[in-house]
Amino acid sequence: MARSMTAFARQERVKDWGTLTLELRSVNHRYLDVSLRMPEEFRSHESKIREKISARLARGKVDIGLRFSRTETSSSGDIVIDKELVQQISNASREIDHILYNPEAVSSLDILRWPGVIQSPELDKNELTIALFELVDETLKDMLEGREREGEKLAELISQRCQSISEVIVKVKKRLPEIMQIWREKLLTRIQDASVEVDENRLEQELVIIAQKTDVDEELDRLTTHITEVERVLKDKKPIGRRLDFLMQELNREANTLGSKSIDTETTKASVDLKVLIEQMREQIQNIE
Repeated sequence: MARSMTAFARQERVKDWGTLTLELRSVNHRYLDVSLRMPEEFRSHESKIREKISARLARGKVDIGLRFSRTETSSSGDIVIDKELVQQISNASREIDHILYNPEAVSSLDILRWPGVIQSPELDKNELTIALFELVDETLKDMLEGREREGEKLAELISQRCQSISEVIVKVKKRLPEIMQIWREKLLTRIQDASVEVDENRLEQELVIIAQKTDVDEELDRLTTHITEVERVLKDKKPIGRRLDFLMQELNREANTLGSKSIDTETTKASVDLKVLIEQMREQIQNIE
């Protein structure tokens, strides 16, 4: 099954203690490259998150962004105040009042703005961890589904190019006998124009030499074999990008050989058409896992 390396997924968990948001972005890459951005309180889970990603993905540059917005009030909705800290701030304020010539009154709102005065509710670390990995699994599943959907479309495009290549191969095979006949007539015409006596045996030898030098049956057979293999690989359930990339190199090699052996404009054009189709497939394959 073809699976694209390009995808995006975003999920969040909203609980009494706050909101967890996870974003996964992936683009094509030669290997698997995972980059994480997360709050420090979740850093201890980084290795396990990487393991989960590596178990499901084989290639791609994956950017993971985790955000945590903590609820600042208790589950009952009451504001919890650190009274001891408030008392310390009050005492410090009175000491400063004795020093200043014209001190300004400190309001209760000023005290509330002091860092740490409003206490955050205690977090259940076990519950937070469970929510985190549920979120990771859900977001990863969403991203994989997106990669598979795009991979199906890429596979369709590649299959269409394979069909076009097969059609070119059939045309070239049909034209090969005609090409040799055309060359035979050309040789006879040149001999007649030169008013040279024709040696039938010598003529046949020259035609055999030309036929050997321009024989492309082997290249056409290998092209057909490679196309059949591409179609088979597209149905494989494992990562197939590297295998397809190798097959593109082999297809391109045979198309180049076909062009170098060509003694006919139609065959040369067929070689160019093949290379265009192969390059179109190669560009699509660069994005397949």
